[in-house]
Amino acid sequence: MPAVRIRRRKAVALASAAVLAGLAVPALTPATAGASAPAPEAPAAQTAAAVADYYEDAEGKTGDDLRAALNSIISDQTKLSYSAVWDALKDTDEDPSNSGNVILLYSGVSRSKSLNGGDTGDWNREHVWAKSHGDFGTSTGPGTDIHHLRPSDVQVNGVRGNKDFDNGGSAVANGGGSLTDSDSFEPRDAVKGDVARMIFYMAVRYEGTDGWPDLEPNGSVNNGSAPYIGKLDVLKAWNEQDPPDAFEQRRNDVIHESYQHNRNPFIDHPEWVESIW
Repeated sequence: MPAVRIRRRKAVALASAAVLAGLAVPALTPATAGASAPAPEAPAAQTAAAVADYYEDAEGKTGDDLRAALNSIISDQTKLSYSAVWDALKDTDEDPSNSGNVILLYSGVSRSKSLNGGDTGDWNREHVWAKSHGDFGTSTGPGTDIHHLRPSDVQVNGVRGNKDFDNGGSAVANGGGSLTDSDSFEPRDAVKGDVARMIFYMAVRYEGTDGWPDLEPNGSVNNGSAPYIGKLDVLKAWNEQDPPDAFEQRRNDVIHESYQHNRNPFIDHPEWVESIW
């Protein structure tokens, strides 16, 4: 990874700028996991100046120009194999109050890292941008990009399937408050913004220029195998309603520092969603 250059200039105010090193971590309960609880320290928590420098080429840009600049920045990444994703998620999604566990995305449950697999009671690798939406599978690329891969309970993940995101539906069993109907899935309130920002990352990272589909959020559900996922207006609202918390920020830092060496710009700058969409 190229060394991040630290410059003597005023840092841009970023949501992820808070340095997590040295902060005491209060106890986290499964009921609040993924909400506003502090997270474990990243290997090298990013300073405001370092994060600002990462986005230097995007400064002052809006709309399509901002999108193009961000694509160029975040496309410089290290790619993981699908098997390597298991160990990466055990780090990125570690329970702040129990280093032997991970926090499951949709349910908020803390579960042993060792229970990764495909059986009832296990957690598996959830593609938040469903891999059938663009049919990119699990080959190295969008199918292994851990910015949108999260631990999820096997059964809850099965309920979500490849549904688009929208509001409404019936309660998902053991889903932590998630809802679903025949054609959509609504995650629990504490991670609605997380889900939205992962979708926006994927749309900017994968523009159809590197052999992968051109991914894009749209205003529909039932997108099937097309490289689209909805609903855009709902995802934008979720980004506003649930801003990045310490867990999400720490996750972004860990991915950047230790795994893919790129960032999700919408965690660092959630206001860029409105500028692009």
